[in-house]
Amino acid sequence: MMPLGARRTFRFGAVVALSLVLAYGLATPMPFLAPIFAVLLTAAPAPPMGPKQLLGLLVVVTITLGIGLVLMPLLRTYPISAVMMIAAGLFASTYLGVGKGKAMVGTLLTIGLTMIPAAGLLEITLARTVVKGLLIGIGMVVVCQWIVYPLFPEDPVRVAPPKAPPADPQTAAWLALRTMLIVLPSVMLAFTNPTLYMPLIMKSVMLGQQGCLVTARAAGYELLGSTFLGGAFAIAFWFVLKFWPSLWMFGLWMLLFGMFFGAKLYRVIATRYPASFWINVGVTMLILLGPAVQDSAGSDPSSAFIRRFSLFVLVTVYAWFAILLLEWLRERTSSRSASAA
Repeated sequence: MMPLGARRTFRFGAVVALSLVLAYGLATPMPFLAPIFAVLLTAAPAPPMGPKQLLGLLVVVTITLGIGLVLMPLLRTYPISAVMMIAAGLFASTYLGVGKGKAMVGTLLTIGLTMIPAAGLLEITLARTVVKGLLIGIGMVVVCQWIVYPLFPEDPVRVAPPKAPPADPQTAAWLALRTMLIVLPSVMLAFTNPTLYMPLIMKSVMLGQQGCLVTARAAGYELLGSTFLGGAFAIAFWFVLKFWPSLWMFGLWMLLFGMFFGAKLYRVIATRYPASFWINVGVTMLILLGPAVQDSAGSDPSSAFIRRFSLFVLVTVYAWFAILLLEWLRERTSSRSASAA
């Protein structure tokens, strides 16, 4: 039988590639969201969710995205109050993921609080398109997992592996505050031009989630390294795709790149970086590549790519600086409290 690491690698690459082909082939709204969610939902080496779990997830997604739709008129009439509500929601969503072990719910709530109001500021139709793209993308990814998993299953286990314990309330609250301060400035920038800065929101959400997993010392090479490497992979993907620009070659190249990320993710190819690093590399590549493919139909994709990548680097540098500054302030406050005691 094929080794477990190889099965996981082929399954990861096949799900990402199949979801990409179906999303672009069926012309779904915002098709680049499907492979992004394929990376996020398939990274954990586990069987796919069942129909009841999928229905529950779609209900949760609908509710979380509906919160963003409710915030749109409030953002137009009472912007300061709406921004404060978004900041509180970002804190709560991160606390759900870190302190309560609901990482996927926290991520979806973060997207609903950020992308939907930003899109609604420009046009209500765009916000509805984002909602449809997210719902269709998640459902499509789970269907792709149902198709691929029987070909590359996990080993049969009698006892489920223990789940990682959630962080203690004080640490979870601190990480939630840190993530909110990382994501909120990018959201505020996206409110000025939602069409231009929409990919920046997805990148800032990923940086906020990754920032919960890294220490201040490791933040530099984790955040900046994954961003630059994701940009390099996006450039390489774009140039190899130009030799034969078709949907099938798009899917085959995605299969190759996805298997490489899967091999790094599951330690088939030796790496010193954690799984979160390679997930962020893959998501960064897809966030840069998807809008570039759409831009190729009309405007110049090269200048748009350079502009997006420059913004990604700037928001990553800000995230790194914010983590360093906040951790320094925390250590200084702790040392003062200890001295006073």
